[in-house]
Amino acid sequence: MKLNYKDIALSYLVNFNGGEKELAANIYNDGQVKILTRAVLIPGASIGLHCHTDSLEVILILSGTGKMICNNIEERLNPMDIHYCKKGECHTLINDSNEDLVFFAVIPKVN
Repeated sequence: MKLNYKDIALSYLVNFNGGEKELAANIYNDGQVKILTRAVLIPGASIGLHCHTDSLEVILILSGTGKMICNNIEERLNPMDIHYCKKGECHTLINDSNEDLVFFAVIPKVN
């Protein structure tokens, strides 16, 4: 199935999962998988700490830099880095830079 980025509505999620500022993202969700086709955290914005109890998440950094804290381990993320959060793990994404952090994410439900 082909998805066209231009056909997916842009959403603004303020304080997403308890984070700072807002996440702007084009989100496709069919109930089984969420795809953030283009997500943006402005400088100082974050996605709050959350756990994947029935899903996993794969994030590809497209541009900008930031830090990911997953299971209390901090990692720097740069363009073309991939973060993989397994089912049962908890993470937060923070844009601690002076430029937008742009990424693509896939969040499928898993048994």
